[in-house]
Amino acid sequence: MASPDGHKASIIDGKAIAQAIRSEIAEEVRYLSEKYGKVPGLAVVIVGNRKDSQSYVSMKRKACAEAGIKSFDVDLPEQVLESELIGKVHELNALPDVHGILVQLPLPKHINEEKVLSEISLEKDVDGFHPLNIGKLAMKGREPLFLPCTPKGCLELLSRSGISVRGKKAVVVGRSNIVGLPVSLLLLKADATVTVVHSHTQDPESIIRDADIVIAAAGQAMMIKGSWIKPGAAVIDVGTNAVNDPSRKSGYRLVGDVDFQEACKVAGWVTPVPGGVGPMTVAMLLKNTLDGAKRVIEQ
Repeated sequence: MASPDGHKASIIDGKAIAQAIRSEIAEEVRYLSEKYGKVPGLAVVIVGNRKDSQSYVSMKRKACAEAGIKSFDVDLPEQVLESELIGKVHELNALPDVHGILVQLPLPKHINEEKVLSEISLEKDVDGFHPLNIGKLAMKGREPLFLPCTPKGCLELLSRSGISVRGKKAVVVGRSNIVGLPVSLLLLKADATVTVVHSHTQDPESIIRDADIVIAAAGQAMMIKGSWIKPGAAVIDVGTNAVNDPSRKSGYRLVGDVDFQEACKVAGWVTPVPGGVGPMTVAMLLKNTLDGAKRVIEQ
């Protein structure tokens, strides 16, 4: 793993950091329960039976249980009408014990994702995807009620690893609504100088090589090579890509958007896949739910 000169990046252990955050949350939930007799509630809505979505959802529900957060489970059939799904969202908006609503994406093709997400009450938008929350994130001097979980997790990994963002050159690879765009806005808010690399960017390699901080969220297996990374840079790898691996029982293994083995020889810090950003996303979802509950309960 070390380069010829013996350099080896610090591996950022997202699992351990997420576990620490989850213990902090569990403690706060206990406090709310003892002082006010109320606990945070999270509604997780899933439509259809996509395997990956179901495993994410069961992970989120289990994490809630461990932290003492009450989980409201809404499982709807693949064929559910858009109007029925929106009706469900409205019901959850009205329930006082639900402080966060999460609709697991992607939704089936016949449902307009944008329409459904914008029906979630702003005060319960723990995914941080409501256009008003994203809009406030984009504006100077405005604070959204919630930040999207994965981008928030990326910045938390940097801060808890002692990596300062202010004045640094940060490159975000990918511009999705879920990660690339919001994480670039968050980095801007934290006073980084931000460049976004996407599918139409010319010579991405030279741009990435200039970065002190790289956030890779392109969804392309091992696209970023070790030679693309500036020595000593911090690399946060959001990618989760399945590649064929006959030696595994499942027949595949998960890799990130960064060539991890190569990156370890150059970078100052790097997150592994799995075990890096993934666990942080769930921890931030719980944190958002707790924050939403505190706004209501501690009024």
